[in-house]
Amino acid sequence: MKKRIVVLGATGSIGESTMRVVRSLPEQLEIVGLSGGKNADRLIELAREFPRAMLCAGDEASAVRLKEELGNREVFYGAEGLDLLASLPEADLVLIAIVGTAGLRPALLALESGKDLAVASKEILVMAGEQVMAVAERNGRRVLPVDSEHNAIFQCLEGHDLSTVKRLILTCSGGPFRKTTSASELAEITPDQALRHPTWSMGRKISIDSATLFNKGLEMIEAKWLFGIPMEKIDVIIHPQSIVHSMVEFVDGSILAQLGSTDMALPIQYALTYPKRLPGSCAPLDLTTLGRLDFEPPRRDLFPALDLARRAGMAGGTLPAVLNAANEAAVEAFLSGHLSFPGIWEYVKRAMTQVAFIEHPTLEELIEADREARIFVGDRL
Repeated sequence: MKKRIVVLGATGSIGESTMRVVRSLPEQLEIVGLSGGKNADRLIELAREFPRAMLCAGDEASAVRLKEELGNREVFYGAEGLDLLASLPEADLVLIAIVGTAGLRPALLALESGKDLAVASKEILVMAGEQVMAVAERNGRRVLPVDSEHNAIFQCLEGHDLSTVKRLILTCSGGPFRKTTSASELAEITPDQALRHPTWSMGRKISIDSATLFNKGLEMIEAKWLFGIPMEKIDVIIHPQSIVHSMVEFVDGSILAQLGSTDMALPIQYALTYPKRLPGSCAPLDLTTLGRLDFEPPRRDLFPALDLARRAGMAGGTLPAVLNAANEAAVEAFLSGHLSFPGIWEYVKRAMTQVAFIEHPTLEELIEADREARIFVGDRL
């Protein structure tokens, strides 16, 4: 029996890799819902390829265009459309690859309506990990990680008691500036330079997060909620080849690692087909051609994002939401030329100390903390 999939964010890089996985496993996977933001051209192409899928566009104008192009096929749009797709009765799993906080409500709705959730959007668990995991547990549903690092840890933990875990080790390419040696060099970095990731082809925001190491800091907070491991047991190590996707160290000193090619289709396929392992579109890793695997500690003196994230993750409450939102606003300011590269973490640090902290927030209070952090950064540029 096919597993029926809804993909929110189907036209982005994760969405495109997901489509490749689905095409390679036509007997196992079926697309029943697609959203595409404002990329109407690509959503039209996907809608023709998957004619049974319910569609959601980013806005009304895009929805009207889709209807015209697709013979008046029913198309929803906006937040309401995402909610409809997330709670489709026929869906088994909802994959959320929407950048930002727009995927939070659909994620909760998917779990509440009895679907498993595949998470590619960091903001969902960073902002509201406690709430999301509680809803999943209450409804007996799984939250499956799509990020290569968390997917690797998920695989390494399979069959192991969490009490035997000494620490989780997230690997990190180090971004384009891991060899940088001075704060003055960082101050001169341009957006074009920061967007040149040495390993992965990613969107603009996540590429900047990789350069600042905020991407890895957000992943630390995600790991806390996904695996129920305290922040003090979650570490980051630089691994520039990006072949070892992450590791788990156990109390007896053993370390299990998951290795694979730098292809997002691999963790996506594992999440979509779990608990099965199936042949798919990913090329196998040829160990004889690797040559070497390097590991080194991150430069926390020059890149404070990891320490800021650890602080936010340990405090909990609204602080991770503030960190995430302030970072988003600061990255946008950097990309538009209104903020220096080091200014990103300076503004995040300031927002974390200035925006009011709530220890046990409601969902509405988390959303308000997110809003206040964005305003805080915007008002000071």
